[in-house]
Amino acid sequence: MLKAKLIELKEAAHKERIEDLTGELKDIGWGSQIRSYVFHPYSLVKDHRTLAETSNVSAVMDGEIDLFINEYLKSL
Repeated sequence: MLKAKLIELKEAAHKERIEDLTGELKDIGWGSQIRSYVFHPYSLVKDHRTLAETSNVSAVMDGEIDLFINEYLKSL
């Protein structure tokens, strides 16, 4: 009986720890996208959280996302 109670407490603590780590999960859908990439007919990358934009799509695709990171940090 005591062993079962200890296991139950340990499982509850583990579940609480997992919930703390995952945070609030959101649905993935069109309304929750962070960035839009347009390759044709014009080049544009737009961050929907900060409204930052750049026309250098190839640089963003190569990993140069400092513009978006800095704008997001400014918005905090």
